[in-house]
Amino acid sequence: MVSDSIQGTFAEQVERTPDRVAVSFGDRTLTYRELDKRANQLAHRLLALGVRQEAPVAVLMDRSIELVVALLGVLKAGACYLPLHSAYPLERMQWIINDADRPVLLADTATTDRGLPETDDLVLVDTDAELAAQPVTDPAVPAHPLQLAYVIHTSGSTGHPKGVAVAHSDALGLASDRIWDGGGHERVLMVAPYAFNVSTYEFWVPLLRGGRIVVAPPGDPDVATLQLLISENEVTGVHLTAGLFRVIAEEAPEVLGGVREVLTGGDVIAPGAVRRVLRANPDIVVRCMYGATELTLFSTHEPMTAPHVEDRAIPVGREMDGVRTYILDERLRPVDIGEIGELYVAGRGLARGYYGRPDLTAERFVANPFGKSGERMYRTGDLVRATSDGRVDFVGRVNDQVKINGFRAELGEIEAVLASHPGLAHVAVVTTATATGDNLLVGYVVPETDEFDVEALRAYAAQALPDYMVPNTFLVVDALPLTPNGKLDRESLPKPDFKGGSGGGRPSTERQELLCSLFATVLGIEQVGINDSFFDLGGQSLQGMRLISRVRAALGVDLTITEFFDAPTIGELDAHLEKRAATEGKAG
Repeated sequence: MVSDSIQGTFAEQVERTPDRVAVSFGDRTLTYRELDKRANQLAHRLLALGVRQEAPVAVLMDRSIELVVALLGVLKAGACYLPLHSAYPLERMQWIINDADRPVLLADTATTDRGLPETDDLVLVDTDAELAAQPVTDPAVPAHPLQLAYVIHTSGSTGHPKGVAVAHSDALGLASDRIWDGGGHERVLMVAPYAFNVSTYEFWVPLLRGGRIVVAPPGDPDVATLQLLISENEVTGVHLTAGLFRVIAEEAPEVLGGVREVLTGGDVIAPGAVRRVLRANPDIVVRCMYGATELTLFSTHEPMTAPHVEDRAIPVGREMDGVRTYILDERLRPVDIGEIGELYVAGRGLARGYYGRPDLTAERFVANPFGKSGERMYRTGDLVRATSDGRVDFVGRVNDQVKINGFRAELGEIEAVLASHPGLAHVAVVTTATATGDNLLVGYVVPETDEFDVEALRAYAAQALPDYMVPNTFLVVDALPLTPNGKLDRESLPKPDFKGGSGGGRPSTERQELLCSLFATVLGIEQVGINDSFFDLGGQSLQGMRLISRVRAALGVDLTITEFFDAPTIGELDAHLEKRAATEGKAG
């Protein structure tokens, strides 16, 4: 890659392969030439609105071809894109918009129906009449490698998200890494939320290397949808969070048939899941990826191929091109082999810092005593240990940062939001593992009075936090236990009871009995009543995907994740299945 910018590198690829398909979405496709022209028009539209170099442009859209056009068009205008997650509560989106000084917002008609944050300029990219009238020529806005490309927000301990500012050179460094050589990423499935850091891989690795982005439909795809997308589009590369990877490994590893490389990471990866995937797909490469948004996604990798027989934890892996890692003690001194230290990363990929937050930037991006003058390294907050055989094993976290469904969350941010609810004296949030290995969030609250509405607190949290950061259950306690030095004594907190309950109703048909059994098995609890909500019993979206897969196997019924979310109790789900069967019978 010769150019100093993402859009410049893309332009070089357009010259090489103008008629090759760059992006597909169902039956729709755009070639490199067509994508280039569409993005140029959007860039001219943004420039006419006064967008200038490095100005943030917010993006709130469903997954689509227009989304790809939008991100590329923002860069061609010399701006940086500021993706908003469609699952964010409106209050959270508005805070991000306000923090960025109310930038231009790119949206589509689908997102307008769900509500948009307020800003000064809005462009609906799928219906804007002025777009079609714009020139298709490149606006040729000057760019340099250290210019901002995007700002992705992650959870912050202050009660508000923090924006990670990433430059063009960082994204280009990722896309040019040698691990993408060999054809394993010619057709990459775009399935992650584009406000999630994995989008850097899903967008720019294929587009800057002559490949194709295969866009998944909006929403959370279930296992059957993933299988259809992969097979019909001949997908060669896909990234799955550690949780989703585990679900597919347990329920249907054959879904990945035909894929050359599957990337996974973001949390501890189960060795058994790797074995099952490789056993079902012996020609595939499972590549464990380690990194962070602050490191432009990936810093190390560990490829695994069949036969994989190890039971020990998957290591952090080897350094990618231009990356340097250090395991240091609290005085920034290297630790000996076998000793635990904090992992620091330097070299390629370090973000510029946190957008508009020099204080947070100085805290996490520190001077590198092993590098050149002025060089920085990033404190990952991860505790690791080097082994005598050259591996680096993950041990735990330094702070209260956790991973939920592949998303990074600061327990402090969740606690800060909950603490602002009236009537609470104290609050603490911790994670707990279920019998199935999934992480759940538990909120412990100390009310100021005996009359406290937990459901009102849950609704309050849902208005301010993404759904994956809302505690699965709340426990009311008289006081939070403390250690002798005044810190929260997590070991003394009462454990949540996920044994289940009757829910005020017992199954009355064979199908209801089967559904009760499936619910209990997936949730790892003893019993479920027909009126018990899957989510009130600690269920999460990944467990929902597992349940859908088992319902399909047991009943031969294809459910979507949306259908299940709308009918989360056995009684509701049974009624939905009955109604659907009657409707399909009439249609037949």
